Amino acid sequence: MSLPGIDMSKTETKTEEEWQQELTPEEYAICRKKGTERPFTGQYNDCKDNGIYHCTCCGNALFSSEAKYDSGSGWPSFWEPNGETIKTETDSSLGMRRVEVMCKECGAHLGHVFEDGPQPTGLRYCINSVSLKLMKD
Repeated sequence: MSLPGIDMSKTETKTEEEWQQELTPEEYAICRKKGTERPFTGQYNDCKDNGIYHCTCCGNALFSSEAKYDSGSGWPSFWEPNGETIKTETDSSLGMRRVEVMCKECGAHLGHVFEDGPQPTGLRYCINSVSLKLMKD
């Protein structure tokens, strides 16, 4: 399931110029240039609404509100993704070794995953609100 009006088949071949035209400057900086929103500023940090969080860039269904929890980190946090919708890779930027989380369909930067989350997974997917669009139940 994806967001209405987004053609996922074309997201892998879009040029940087096309992404810049389709996304807001903040969405582009975070999703395509691997930026990070300031903590406690994102629209979904304190969101308690039920639904599915989709990728801002392509509409891929990334996380369920059922896996969302308050980590106190300042970003929306989830203990698991919504199926096989994400991919990860090592991020050695900023002098740290972290695991970057990206949309499996379009490669958008979503955030990072840490091993300090709740059970049953023990993981904390720390995700930028800007990279998400909530479709409420």
